Parts: sequence; C-alpha cells; structure tokens
Amino acid sequence: MSIPDIDRFNFDLNGFIVLRGVLSESEVAAANKAIDENQHQLAERKGALRNTKSNTPLSGDGSTGRRDLSGMLGWPEGQREVFRNILAHPRLVPYYTALLGAGYRMDHLPLLITSETGAEGFSLHGGPLGGDGSFNPTLQYRCVGGQMWNTLLAVSVVLVDHNEGDGGFCVVRGSHKLNFPVPPDMATGEALSENVFQPVTRAGDVVLFSEATVHGALPWTADRQRRIALYRFAPPTMAYGRQAFMHQGPLSHTQVLGQFHLLPLVFDMCLSIVTSLPTGHTPLHGLNQCSMAAPLSSWLC
Repeated sequence: MSIPDIDRFNFDLNGFIVLRGVLSESEVAAANKAIDENQHQLAERKGALRNTKSNTPLSGDGSTGRRDLSGMLGWPEGQREVFRNILAHPRLVPYYTALLGAGYRMDHLPLLITSETGAEGFSLHGGPLGGDGSFNPTLQYRCVGGQMWNTLLAVSVVLVDHNEGDGGFCVVRGSHKLNFPVPPDMATGEALSENVFQPVTRAGDVVLFSEATVHGALPWTADRQRRIALYRFAPPTMAYGRQAFMHQGPLSHTQVLGQFHLLPLVFDMCLSIVTSLPTGHTPLHGLNQCSMAAPLSSWLC
C-alpha cells in the first residue's frame, strides 16, 4: 500500500503529482462515450457565472465559458462504472491513503468539466492562507515524521490530451507551503505568470493535488473539447464540502430525518463499487478504504 519514495518527494516538493496511464485506453473510451451520451446536460458558465476577470490573460475569448456537470456516479449502468471506480481504484488507493490517511472519504460529488476552444480558464485559488494572510484551517498540508497529510485532496482524471500551451489545469508549484497571500493581480493572471505552470498530460493520466496548493486553469486553446472529471477526498475526520442541502442554517429533526431517503442510494453505490473491484481488492478492503457513508453523516451534522 506504500507509494514510491520519489512520488512522496515530488508531492511534498510541488504540492501535486501526475500519475501516468492510470486509466486504460478502453476505460478512457468508455468515459468519453458516456460523456457524449450526456452532453445535453452540460451547463455553460456565461455572464454572471463566469469566473475570470474580464480582459485578463485568464478570460479566454471573453464570452465562451467552461461547461460542467455532476451526477456521473448515478448515471445508468454502462455509463457510470468508470467514474465510480475512481473512488477505490487499485492504482489510486495507495496515494489516497498516503496523502489522507486510512479511511479516506469522498468529500464532494465529482464534477465533469469541459471547455471548448476559447473558453475562459479559472482564477488562481486555494492555498493555506486567506486573502488577508490569515491561517486557513480548511486547506492545509503537513508532513510530520515522514507522514503526509492534506485536509482536502483533489483528483483530476484527464480524459483528453493536454499538450503544452493547450491550457487547462495550472498550478503554482510549492505554494502549499507559502507564507504570504497570493497577490490579487496574480490570481487574475495579470502578474507573476512566470510562476504558473501547466503540466502536460495525456488521456488516462490522473493529477493529484493538495487544495492547499494554489491552482486554477488557463484558457483552453486546443481545437478539441477539454474533458476532465474532478473528485475531492478528505481524511475520515474532516468535511469541507457541505453543500448537500439547499437549506441554509441548522436543520430541524424533521428535515434531518427527511434526508434518510438517500441511504439506499449511498449503500447501493458503495456495494456496486466494492463488488466490481479488481482481483485482490476484497469488498471489505474497499469498504475500509473509501467511506461512502461518511459524507452522509457529515451532511447531517
């Protein structure tokens, strides 16, 4: 269950790592086929929903927005499997455990992100400090006695090639250890762009990065649609994403009990995942590694 020492060093140094060829060609094809069949559900972020500052290096052509969609884990049989498998993928579980601890949990529902040519990027965000330089307890990285720990780990599953200059995911290497807040003009792409790095990735690669590492996205310039599936995981005792309910504020007992209709879906997903794990990964092992019930308990707290 250990990961190579060189990968530990690389993640600790940079705050992210690229794992090559995690998904096979057939798995990438299955994921893209499922996306093709659900393209009509993608929502484009236009107008007030755009993220970047106008007329900046991150704003793309100024009108085309990124498109996103959630719900892949609940897609029909034949479409959902490749997305569910990321939760306890045998190549990824050792990294989840090394970076989050045993019993890691899915924190956010995964998000499918696509971009057409000219689409805006995404402003730099994340990092261990707030905008005023104060400590941000929700996004932290530590390494003590050789044990790495992240409050929130992002997992970006790459479904099309991202060549040099194409745009997409970008990162400020080593910023998970920064001691001063990111200047506003850097966050918008107007300053210090020489410190922003876009890793070259291929379809089937997976990018793991700490949410304590400052990151964003560059405008998409390639003549093909950008596609990634973005997951976020947390240690078993922490919860960052708490957007399960439209209701804001404390929940009454009636409102809490009304959410228990989610339980059959949660446990059906859990059993479907662990019973489809490759040889050598028993259902008990899968259940211990990825807590599907923990997100529900965090919603109810």
